[in-house]
Amino acid sequence: MDLELKDRVAIVTGGGMGIGKDVARFLAEEGCDVVICARTMSVLEATAAEISEATGRRVLPLFCDTNSDDAVNAMVEKTIEAFGRVDILVNGAAAPSGVVRNSIEFAGADELLGDMNTKVIGYFRCAKAVTPHMKKAGFGRIINIGGLTGRSSKVMSGMRNLAIVHMTKNLSDQLGPFGITCNIIHPGVVDTPHIHELYEREGVLQGKTPAEIEQGYIDVTPIKRTLQPVEMGWLIAFLASPKAGAVTGESIGIDGGLTRGIFI
Repeated sequence: MDLELKDRVAIVTGGGMGIGKDVARFLAEEGCDVVICARTMSVLEATAAEISEATGRRVLPLFCDTNSDDAVNAMVEKTIEAFGRVDILVNGAAAPSGVVRNSIEFAGADELLGDMNTKVIGYFRCAKAVTPHMKKAGFGRIINIGGLTGRSSKVMSGMRNLAIVHMTKNLSDQLGPFGITCNIIHPGVVDTPHIHELYEREGVLQGKTPAEIEQGYIDVTPIKRTLQPVEMGWLIAFLASPKAGAVTGESIGIDGGLTRGIFI
């Protein structure tokens, strides 16, 4: 399928590693020029060089702290200066799995506020900054990366993902008349460096090895495996394409069937 993404311009926040890196790579493979941004320039620069060499597309690494209005606005303006447009925003800059995973006796309010500021308000800042450019063009795609903790009650930080679902639906209402869609995906257990750190932490808490923790997730996943980051890229690329113009305001799980709830 031709996703009609050639020469589109995409911003991927949190694009230096993990899911964001593979999303950026696949968008570049489909013909996009890509801006990847995060807070660690050395990682961004290495990733940009790697993807550009592999795909032949322009990949621009830009520093951006999504906790800052000024930093986000500067990042988007630099994107416009470099490429003249922005068609796609993939919001992914956040602490994987959330910062606040403890019971309430040990959970910190400041950490929870930080989690919300980075992921919820950070996503909002980025969406707000690209909206005027997308409206002017009459086309735009905003894809938010959420998480399965928003569909369960296991982790306090899951409230951030639930909040992003609401924001996504609200933006789809506001921006739909201008040719801009907004959707959210909820990745399952994705094989990234961060998930292996989670296996180690959970192993210590549960008195198990990281391999046993991983196998526990695999055992309760219907497809009986963890997911690869590029699989997130495949879904995001479709949602970013003109072919997905009728899909907006949707909350889509990509978890190998791990979610046990029924969503209508």
